[in-house]
Amino acid sequence: MIINGVTIDDTFAEAFGMKATRVIITAYNVKWAYHAATAATGFATSVIACGCEAGIERKLEPDETPDGRPGAAILLFAISGKELAKQLERRVGQCVLTCPTSAAFAGITDGESLPLGKNLRYFGDGFQSSKLIGGKRLWRVPVMDGEFLCEETTGMVKAVGGGNFLILAESHAQALAAGEAAIEAMRKVPNVIMPFPGGIVRSGSKVGSKYKTLMASTNDAFCPTIRGITRSELSEGIEAVLEIVIDGLNEPDVRNAMRVGISAACALGAQNGIRRITAGNYGGNLGQFHFHLLQIMS
Repeated sequence: MIINGVTIDDTFAEAFGMKATRVIITAYNVKWAYHAATAATGFATSVIACGCEAGIERKLEPDETPDGRPGAAILLFAISGKELAKQLERRVGQCVLTCPTSAAFAGITDGESLPLGKNLRYFGDGFQSSKLIGGKRLWRVPVMDGEFLCEETTGMVKAVGGGNFLILAESHAQALAAGEAAIEAMRKVPNVIMPFPGGIVRSGSKVGSKYKTLMASTNDAFCPTIRGITRSELSEGIEAVLEIVIDGLNEPDVRNAMRVGISAACALGAQNGIRRITAGNYGGNLGQFHFHLLQIMS
């Protein structure tokens, strides 16, 4: 398949089952809601070393939030419910509770219950109080600028992590331009995040390494500077490869985000140095979700 001069490889992205939750963070204004959301989703690019994958899903207008204030929705993904609960409590406790004027609410009502303010209330040292509003328990924790309002629990659902595609281009600048265009378009898709810095990753990895202590190492087949000394997937003229990884609440969301992102990258076309779109997989042996590029783009 060729779109605007860009070759779409006949391959698939291999993704994995994960557990996910959404938290709604509000504050006095958007700036402070984003301070809290950005801190809470920091150091969360990959479950390999970060414990979870997290990101800001979108900005929320006052009429979209429980307390009528501006806010942000964040999504967190982890391999297990136990790890997700640990990461959520730490991140909300250290990054949202601490942020001036902030509040935190459940962003998912389905699935299993996950503690949100249930344990964080104890920071109130016995001065905390709660109210039932519309069948939901909210905790009021006294802090120095007033009180931290936090819903007792949020929902945890099954999700999909690791959808991906790779952009192969003639230069760094062209690969980055395509990646930025893809991310700008994908941020409009609900229920997904792209957890790496700016949504883009340059250090794509493969399973295993010549070093026994490493579970993953550089994807040498896509590294242009060593194409002459390894089994390269790159043809002459390709000088940069960037990857976009997608986590979503369900399979259709990931598929839709991939379609939107690939379309945006291909819109720049071969005339702007975009050569190929491919995807990362493990031969179909590890992840239960397979996103075939030709099917997605048909």
